[in-house]
Amino acid sequence: MSNIQSKTDVILIGAGIMSATLGTLLKELVPEWKISVFEKLENAGEESSNEWNNAGTGHAALCELNYTTEKSDGSIDISKAIKINEQFQLSMQFWSYLVNSKLIRDPQDFIMPLPHMSMVLGDKNVAFLKKRFEAMTANPLFHGMEFSDDPKKLMEWIPLILQDRPASEPIAATKIDTGTDVNFGALTRILFDHLKRKGVEINYKHSVDNMKRAADGSWELKIRNDKGIVERHAAKFVFIGGGGGSLHLLQKSGIPEGKHIGGFPVSGIFMVCNNPEVVAQHHAKVYGKAKVGAPPMSVPHLDTRFIDNKKSLLFGPFAGFSPKFLKTGSVFDLVTSVKPNNLVTMLSAGAKNMALTKYLIEQVMLSKEKRMEELREFIPNAKTADWDLVVAGQRVQVIKDTADGKGTLQFGTEVITAADGSIAALLGASPGASTAVHVMLEVMQKCFPQRMKAWEPKIKEMIPSYGVSLKDNETLLHEIHASTASALGLSDSAPHASRRSVSV
Repeated sequence: MSNIQSKTDVILIGAGIMSATLGTLLKELVPEWKISVFEKLENAGEESSNEWNNAGTGHAALCELNYTTEKSDGSIDISKAIKINEQFQLSMQFWSYLVNSKLIRDPQDFIMPLPHMSMVLGDKNVAFLKKRFEAMTANPLFHGMEFSDDPKKLMEWIPLILQDRPASEPIAATKIDTGTDVNFGALTRILFDHLKRKGVEINYKHSVDNMKRAADGSWELKIRNDKGIVERHAAKFVFIGGGGGSLHLLQKSGIPEGKHIGGFPVSGIFMVCNNPEVVAQHHAKVYGKAKVGAPPMSVPHLDTRFIDNKKSLLFGPFAGFSPKFLKTGSVFDLVTSVKPNNLVTMLSAGAKNMALTKYLIEQVMLSKEKRMEELREFIPNAKTADWDLVVAGQRVQVIKDTADGKGTLQFGTEVITAADGSIAALLGASPGASTAVHVMLEVMQKCFPQRMKAWEPKIKEMIPSYGVSLKDNETLLHEIHASTASALGLSDSAPHASRRSVSV
């Protein structure tokens, strides 16, 4: 490539929550750096970050049962829940810093306090939930959680779920009032508005066609605008944050770290309640247990959401399959992602995941009435006319060779970086957006290791618990809970250090 039109320090590909977070962190740490953003759609936060394309849970592991597993000896492993909770605390601290620094005007534009609940049916699941509650509340991160299997108490917590439910059915729930609903689409747009004010050049309707290394180690990108005109831009550092589109761009980079990696797209469908009287009866995010064979992203949940300053009620997600890697992608995305270097990896994944493939096909074939039957496990008297279907975003699960063998399907978020730190790509799905700050700090540690020591004081100003385990520092944990709740307008839900109650 030649005829470079612009040279910059950093290029961010994709205008989602990850690029928004990385751009904002770097602008605070090195304001003099020039940053350019290229996004193929016409606005920020239109794909995976969009409020209608993700669950907006603010994944803090307070209610997601798939983050806690029962071991063969009957004990509950909460290590993943601890890790995700601590990662979400980093996001909360960074957002608080932006609010306190007047870089975000009104936190209620993107975050609201909302109880997080886990709800299970059947004797075996009730016993599991009680054990999980006891394991979690022994840890200071989860103080304030309550457990109940008393129908009267549950009627207070979740009246919509308890109404018309057979009294003979064993049911239990945990509830913690420090949960949140986060509108990641709104937050993404707020952060890009801020970056624009800071002089970051944001180019919408620009697609990256190709990229290659220059002799000086920088990256040269071939970029096409919406009028078909090809531009060439160069940068010392490139971040590929294009959601499902990241895999193809990583492959175009040609870096060895991007080889032997594939992607498997999973789409989601939510049901949205159109009856305001029903919406008004529920005020929580209630997560259930995934069905056997279902991927972790398909854990059923009944969610209160705040979108466009209006309370909504969503149920889902139902998994689906489309070969597209983005909602606005191409039906050839999956086929064109198969390369000679990842063919065996992809074929191995196909052979290993026949049950998942069968499950996804079954989900695609579900009629609306079949989906209503699943909803009625949560809301026994749900009426079909009160609910509409909404297609959510595409998630591309990473497939890679691991110690467990070739073609292992990964359900988390993966950062792939070149050995010299000049390029990084973000792949994967949940908990994704909720842990964006943690993930972008990981990108910075891998790509700018020689600068981290100098940056550390500013990072600690923005994120006081950076480098500290909150589960081992209860005093700092309570300080951070109080300060973030205050800054983000969540004060009414600040936890009580010793509150741990059981109602049976």
